[in-house]
Amino acid sequence: MIRNGSHAVEEEEEDQGEPSSSSLSPGKRKRVIRVWCDGCYDMVHYGHSNQLRQAKAMGDYLVVGVHTDEEIAKHKGPPVFTQAERYKMIRATKWVDEIVEGAPYVTTLETLDKYNCDFCMHGDDITLTVDGKDTYDEVKRMGRYRECKRTQGVSTTDLVGRMLLLTKSHHSNVDNTAYQLHTDNFGKDPKGHSPWTGVSQFLQTSQKIIQFASGKEPQPGDTIIYVAGAFDLFHIGHVDFLETVHKQAEKPYVIVGLHFDQEVNRYKGKNYPIMNIHERTLSVLACRYVSEVVIGAPYAVGKDLLDHFKVDLVCHGKTEVFPDTDRTDPYAEPKKRGIFRILDSSSNLTTDYIMQRIIENRLQFEARNQKKEAKEMAVIEALKHKEDSLKTEAALTNN
Repeated sequence: MIRNGSHAVEEEEEDQGEPSSSSLSPGKRKRVIRVWCDGCYDMVHYGHSNQLRQAKAMGDYLVVGVHTDEEIAKHKGPPVFTQAERYKMIRATKWVDEIVEGAPYVTTLETLDKYNCDFCMHGDDITLTVDGKDTYDEVKRMGRYRECKRTQGVSTTDLVGRMLLLTKSHHSNVDNTAYQLHTDNFGKDPKGHSPWTGVSQFLQTSQKIIQFASGKEPQPGDTIIYVAGAFDLFHIGHVDFLETVHKQAEKPYVIVGLHFDQEVNRYKGKNYPIMNIHERTLSVLACRYVSEVVIGAPYAVGKDLLDHFKVDLVCHGKTEVFPDTDRTDPYAEPKKRGIFRILDSSSNLTTDYIMQRIIENRLQFEARNQKKEAKEMAVIEALKHKEDSLKTEAALTNN
């Protein structure tokens, strides 16, 4: 059981940058620190969310710029999601205060000044233009750039690879031969392997969960609403549904029950879930409409669960409800109590549909990642050459 929150977050020691001015006493607090982040935010995952969490902790107000489809296609390759979908995903991230639609791909001082931002924050990977230039070069040179650690164990490349690999163990054993062969072929440049585009294994820790979950207890007058499911590849369809759930009461307290991987595979089959239970937990916790998460929730919403959480309302979307292992209705108890409600979020975007988009455009996405990695390797080689030259120069000076 993980309680969630949608406001300020205490930042742990692992994060880089200056302490948040929100932690200072009123007497010492001079002004609001505005932080700028930007990106494609295509197939938003907990790595993106963690970057935004760290950015918010560096200041008081987080402005996020999201690039258009046209800009992404020009510099990187075609995005999986449309710009409208990507805008909505970022708006639903609980650490974001404001978004800028159609933000320029190259971050300049003009952009920071236009939105009154003190500095720009990005991960410790590199973002390059179509001609191989660092998109943050100007703000770095002018001292208005901060950096945070990139989240290990997740990338869009990795997630796309999992979707294309029809196995059940893809998210639990990155070392298996089939997975490694697949990822070696997917987006790997023949000249080498980029540390920014490559695949690494995600290791969940209690510290990471605590960083994402900083919430509150239900308050008197709150309506406790329970929903359950896989919430795999947390996407705009999930956001639409949870937003609809959130609107069911004046003071909603939304609890999301996440099923274990084995349970999800039982009723969904194929290679589901694409993301394991730990990854799905962080993805859901990042959503502003969620108050609490139950990790490994029982499939049947029974008496004990409803009584324990004092649930007032149980909601489900228009998607199919699969029977329990004994062929019974998992929502029999809330229906009996008269607290079950089917909601229509008007979204037709499902995890299956997203996977279909990827599969139909597999070659395009492979080419995109190979192109991206080739540019990154060129930068790595240039940096290495510069470092070697400086060492040689220093050695000659000392002699």
